[in-house]
Amino acid sequence: MKRLFLTICAVVSAVAAMAGGRLEKGSVKSAILGVEKPYAVYLPEGYDTSSESYPVLYLLHGATDTFMAWPERGDMQRIADETLAEGGVRKMIIVMPDASGVGERNAGEKMGYFNVKGWAYEDFFFGEFLPHIDQTYRTIASKEGRAISGLSMGGGGATVYAQHHPELFQASYSTSGLLDLYDRLVQKPRPYYGITWLWSVEQTSPVDFLRRATPEQIASLRTVRWMLDCGDDDRLVKTNVDYFIEMKRVDVPVEFRIRDGKHNWAFWQESLPQILRFSFPKSQERAE
Repeated sequence: MKRLFLTICAVVSAVAAMAGGRLEKGSVKSAILGVEKPYAVYLPEGYDTSSESYPVLYLLHGATDTFMAWPERGDMQRIADETLAEGGVRKMIIVMPDASGVGERNAGEKMGYFNVKGWAYEDFFFGEFLPHIDQTYRTIASKEGRAISGLSMGGGGATVYAQHHPELFQASYSTSGLLDLYDRLVQKPRPYYGITWLWSVEQTSPVDFLRRATPEQIASLRTVRWMLDCGDDDRLVKTNVDYFIEMKRVDVPVEFRIRDGKHNWAFWQESLPQILRFSFPKSQERAE
C-alpha cells in the first residue's frame, strides 16, 4: 500500500510539473513595413480547452535581441508558469513582438520600436500588429485587457507606447528602461552599431514628453498604472531617476524600485514575476 501511495504521489507530481502554458510562434505580414514580422506568444494553461478570453501583456525585448530573447534568455515560460500557478495574478496571454535590426547582433538598420525614415515600426505596431493579435487569439480587446512592459530599449518602447496611447493600456512596467538619451553631451548623431537608432530615443524621450505634455495629456496618463525598476549598478539608472522625478512633478502616480543589480538577464528574470503581478493582479479581476 505504501508503495502504491508513493507511486500515485510521483504521478501526481509529474503531472503537476508538466502543467503550464505553452509557447508558439507566429508572424504577421505588414503592408506598412513591407516584410513579414515574427513574434512569440505564451498561451496560459487552459487556453486550449476553454472559451475564455484573456488579458494580454505585450513584453518587449531589448536592443541587439529578437522576439525570442524573453523565452530563450529570460526563461519566460517557466517563470510565467510558476508565477501564475502561485495565484494572486490572472491568467494572461504574453505576446513578444520582434523589433530586431538586420546585420551583426541584430543591431543594424531597422532596429527599434519607433518610426524612423523608411521604417514606421510604431505605425506597424498599432495599425497592424495589435489588431492581428486581437483577431488571432481570444483576447480581452480593451484598455482593461492590455498591459505593456519591456527591458532596456523595450522598457523605453513600453513607456512611450503607453504615453502615446493611454487609451489602449491599463498598465505599463519598464525594467532597466532606456527612458532618455543618456549621452546628451554628443551634439551630432552618433552611429550605434552602424546606425543612428539612439536618436529616435531622443525624439520620443519619455522624459521630454512629460516636460512638454499638455494638461489633457497629463490627465490621460493618470488612467494608466505605471511602474519601473532599475539596478543600482545599471548605466541607465539616471534616466529612470529623471523620469520618476518628472512623473512626480506632473503628479502622475508611479512606483519606482532601485534594486541591487546590473543591466543583465539575472536582473530581468527577477523583474518578470513582478511584471506579471503588476500587470494583471487577481484583485483587478474581481473588481471588473
